[in-house]
Amino acid sequence: MNQEQTPVQTTEQEPEEKDRISLKEIIFEWATSVFLFMVLVLLMMTFFFRQVTVKGPSMNDTLKDQDRLIISCFLYTPQPGDVVVISHGESYSDPIIKRVIATAGQSLSIDYTTGEVRVDGVLIDEPYIKGRTVLLSNPLEIPEVIPEGYVFVMGDNRENSLDSRSTKIGLIPVENIMGKAVLRLYPFDSFGGI
Repeated sequence: MNQEQTPVQTTEQEPEEKDRISLKEIIFEWATSVFLFMVLVLLMMTFFFRQVTVKGPSMNDTLKDQDRLIISCFLYTPQPGDVVVISHGESYSDPIIKRVIATAGQSLSIDYTTGEVRVDGVLIDEPYIKGRTVLLSNPLEIPEVIPEGYVFVMGDNRENSLDSRSTKIGLIPVENIMGKAVLRLYPFDSFGGI
């Protein structure tokens, strides 16, 4: 019995088309992943974290001029001792970086003779300060109790910091606080938490 065999035709184009389709799919998936990653980073940097640069000596020696920081801004409530970034005020347009000393409902007193700072009658331990807590020109009359919605802030370099001790800065509305400094990115030799 002689069976006639039908030759099977193969085309080399089919695998190439499949390769092209899969390459297009890979490129599309890769581009989609990159786009989604960028959107995620943008959302994180808008609602959760921000990068800021320290300007000036008011936070020496904790932070120095041109240090780059990451601040956390999502659902943040200021606490005493936090280093915060303040967006603006009546007398300044650029963000400033200071330390929260007292929050709403706390009493605050500063003895400019000794440089002692007391919150709720207790002398606060401030190993981070440089210099003495001095009276600034145009001093703010510190209220007996910090009012609701405000915080009192000072720089760590107490002899060279314009802060809540002055009427030029005064008490800071909580809504003007952009967030808490959590990480120093630069300089690299000082990389780490704050």
